[in-house]
Amino acid sequence: MALSAEYLAFIKDQMSGFGPVSIKRMFGGAGVSLDDVNFAIIADEILYLKTDAVNEPDFAAEDLEPFAYEGRNGRRMQMSYRRAPPRVMDDADEMTLWCRKAFDAALRARKARKSFKV
Repeated sequence: MALSAEYLAFIKDQMSGFGPVSIKRMFGGAGVSLDDVNFAIIADEILYLKTDAVNEPDFAAEDLEPFAYEGRNGRRMQMSYRRAPPRVMDDADEMTLWCRKAFDAALRARKARKSFKV
């Protein structure tokens, strides 16, 4: 399913309380970033937020499924993103809260990658 311009504009507007996010189309979906930190992805008009060990329990507690796709040789590939809670689509304050958690997870991942490089 293609991403509509209307859906992307809606997501950007709904996230405006978090900050001036940018949305860039990629790989049939889109990446969502703030200050060049990618903290969310959109696929099939579903918003997924970045997770890590710190915020993963929040997503698991709400039984929000992880983002996965079919990779080479038909293998199921899972990424560290989970579906956003449905209520964030109607509540800008909730969207801001969940975006903050995802952004913080993305910052932690970036820091870990930088400290891993020698």
